[in-house]
Amino acid sequence: MEPYDALSELDAYVASRDAFECLVSTLAGAPARGMAHDELELLLEQQGRKLLRQLMQDHLDLRARTEEAAARLSAGQPRVRGPEGQARTWRESNHPRWLTCVFGPVRVTRIAYRGRGVSNVHPADAELSLPAGRHSRGLARLAVLEAVRGSFDQAQAAIERRCGKVLGKRRLKELVVAAAVDIAAYYTAKIPTPCTREMPLVLQVDGKGVVMRPEALRDTTRRSAAKAAAAGRRGRLAPGEKPNRKRMATVACVFDTAPAPRRPHDIIHPPGGRSESRPPRPGPKAERKWCTASVIRSPEQVVADAFDQAEARDPQHLREWIVLVDGARHQLDLIHTEAARRGIRLNVLLDFVHVAEYCWTAAHAFHPPGSREAETWAAEKLTVILAGHAERAATEMTAQATAEHLPAARRDAVATCHRYLTSHLDQLHYDTALKAGWPIATGAVEGACRHLIADRLDITGARWGLDGAEAVLQLRALITNGDFQDYRVFHAAREHQRLYPSPDQHNYSLTA
Repeated sequence: MEPYDALSELDAYVASRDAFECLVSTLAGAPARGMAHDELELLLEQQGRKLLRQLMQDHLDLRARTEEAAARLSAGQPRVRGPEGQARTWRESNHPRWLTCVFGPVRVTRIAYRGRGVSNVHPADAELSLPAGRHSRGLARLAVLEAVRGSFDQAQAAIERRCGKVLGKRRLKELVVAAAVDIAAYYTAKIPTPCTREMPLVLQVDGKGVVMRPEALRDTTRRSAAKAAAAGRRGRLAPGEKPNRKRMATVACVFDTAPAPRRPHDIIHPPGGRSESRPPRPGPKAERKWCTASVIRSPEQVVADAFDQAEARDPQHLREWIVLVDGARHQLDLIHTEAARRGIRLNVLLDFVHVAEYCWTAAHAFHPPGSREAETWAAEKLTVILAGHAERAATEMTAQATAEHLPAARRDAVATCHRYLTSHLDQLHYDTALKAGWPIATGAVEGACRHLIADRLDITGARWGLDGAEAVLQLRALITNGDFQDYRVFHAAREHQRLYPSPDQHNYSLTA
């Protein structure tokens, strides 16, 4: 048989070379020599995108001709089989499909292998690892990066400026949701960086509301919203009343930290001011921080995910486990339940910032806000608490309120602080924490709540569905963890397995 008369590799790019020469001629012409630099930039951006699209098209056409030539030379060889193992006995050339990439739409031509009663098989699709839809993996990556940092409208506009009109808003949302489907599997397979047993392991959990569309609210919130709507429209909410339009997202952080021992006066300014001879010691810093968040999964599942990450870092429970919370009872119950199930000993600490807020409220019951006396009073009580004598501080402020015969309203503030301290005495061992060099505030998880949720999901006018909110939340956490590039490789491999399973493919899992 005579060899297939195919174009050489260089001849296959004639159209690309013609487009390049046309662009060079345009730049060398008189109109271009009179352009300002910004006009030249715009010209090169537009024409350069056309040139890149032509290069992509020429390469795909070359691969199509190469596939056709190989098929003719392999006549009589074993037939192509589908994923179910059945042979495809017929071959048809010139089966086209469109692919929209970051340079614009291109046409992919390939051979279809057919069989009676079964779907067509296109080996070239598997070789190119083409997506199920029309939009390329590179365009999906760009959609994710733009959508997680701004609104979907802004993301669509940014993609249009770079790639032209290649992606609608609805499809952009679908690409973002699809991009997040393997995040849980990725972190199940990923092995964290090992750490020495001298470094404490810190877990923090918090929650933040996300404004949702009515159908995405939890049942209790939706019923409350419907009840409020049935009561009629009112000018404003009553004190303490909720608008019933948010769904709570749970956020968790896990990180390592090097011990940084401190003393109470490193945290609280002494009433007389600091001595220049004893500067405050720096606190511990979070290292290798990992965040997770979910608006769909229950708080129990998010807490379990945080414990999974922590156990992956310390499987034999040799390190000190520090849990910092803001005092929410349901979070504490979930944490203790999960720790008991796994047989883990925890050191639970209350966020010192919350303790300070209660003490400042009590200080303003005795002294005017902003006064030197209020600052001195709060500093004294907080120093006592940091020294490990929270019960004594609570007793002293109650005795002082009784001795000074405070009015009922101001006495309530002192009583509230007293109840808060005495009900959390087992979580106020700050003396032990400072001596061991542990963190005593929940800044990491509160920063995660602000970054993951407030900076994106809480932008003005945003109302979310469940799938979109969950995908954006998980992708923002993934990027914050610094795992986006590794995850893209992992996700692409799993997507390829789903789209192009081989007949002899065994069950196995990828490692990250």
